[in-house]
Amino acid sequence: MLTVVCDSAGRDNTTDPATSTSSLIDDIVREGARRMLAEALQAEVDDYVARFADVRDDNGHRLVVRNGSHAPRDVLTSAGSVPVVAPRVNDKRVDPQTGERQRFSSAILPAWARKTPRIEQVLPLLYLHGLSTGDFVPALGQFLGSAKGLSASVITKLTESWRAEQHAFAQRDLSSVDYVYLWADGIHVNVRLDETRLCLLVLIGVRADGRKELVALTDGYREATESWADLLRDCLRRGMRAPVLAIGDGALGFWGALREVFPETAEQRCWFHKISNVLAALPKSAHPGAKKALAEIWNAEDKAHALDAMKAFEAAYGAKFPKAVAKITDDLDQLLAFYDFPAEHWVHLRTTNPIESTFATVRNRSRITKGPGSRAAGIAMAFKLIEAAQARWRAVNAPHLVALVRAGARFRNGVLVERPEHDAA
Repeated sequence: MLTVVCDSAGRDNTTDPATSTSSLIDDIVREGARRMLAEALQAEVDDYVARFADVRDDNGHRLVVRNGSHAPRDVLTSAGSVPVVAPRVNDKRVDPQTGERQRFSSAILPAWARKTPRIEQVLPLLYLHGLSTGDFVPALGQFLGSAKGLSASVITKLTESWRAEQHAFAQRDLSSVDYVYLWADGIHVNVRLDETRLCLLVLIGVRADGRKELVALTDGYREATESWADLLRDCLRRGMRAPVLAIGDGALGFWGALREVFPETAEQRCWFHKISNVLAALPKSAHPGAKKALAEIWNAEDKAHALDAMKAFEAAYGAKFPKAVAKITDDLDQLLAFYDFPAEHWVHLRTTNPIESTFATVRNRSRITKGPGSRAAGIAMAFKLIEAAQARWRAVNAPHLVALVRAGARFRNGVLVERPEHDAA
């Protein structure tokens, strides 16, 4: 049991009670984390040793035994800096094929670990928020109670390793992966490069098994067709097949590039961006009614009802606000393209939410990093941010239908057409 003993005699009476209580809570949390980690490591080693208790040498001695403890070290966790003394194992078994000694490796705390994965995930997030790498040590050191493992050289090594990972990712072969759906967006983040802010061109795809996955990431100009064309050409060069449907904001230069590189891919405009554009062309007093009218379009049960709702929207707002209505009518076919795909997928196909949600915390911040930033570091940080988020992405609804979409199956108003030849006749 964890016991807290307060030394009232040695306490400074001038100490702020709130600060003292906060410090005490931090100490309790760290001590609890230390004890639980120690018990988990001990249980892991005991299990390993017990598993090979019957493995002995010619003299009957065990080949796998406890062998004291490793040198103490501090591990940075979300609870702060936690001191750890890991038990050590002496494994004398020899691999008969390679002739090398077997080694025990802790799955809980690898020998190289000095910080938990969550700490490594927060570093790129802070960078994209506008915190320079030089500020990591004082900022996190104060928050975590220790700056061990957060020296400038450690941060530099981390960013260098992330750059190497991002470079390898950008060069990987895409011929063995099939992306059926593709989301595209340009995200501005708070890394200033000379006189401009870094804009990330992001592609996220849905594989044939329904899983979402980062396809490509680079920097460029959001509205520039050539920036997107370079990215798509690179994907094509590395073996990427044309997606069946691409989803994105109508203002992107992506569409011109898509028609050049993958002309057979269908287009779906993002309703989230489109609604924002329409509302920007309307007075605020009209926003509540317009939102409701627009929802009648994108949330209609089928394409016929969506077209009827579109006519009602045009009748209500066309005379007074023709520019707002034109933003819908000019892209109507692309806004309603999702009706030709499985109804279970509509919620995924109407917006670029997978990209929006991943960068929601960093895309519209007012604070910019001081001085010029590093382009490579910005891309590497964004890559690590997406990589961490990707582990939490869920597959699309009804993932088994994605393969049917790739196979060319026809859907009408979200329903599979069983015999399209018969219907056409």
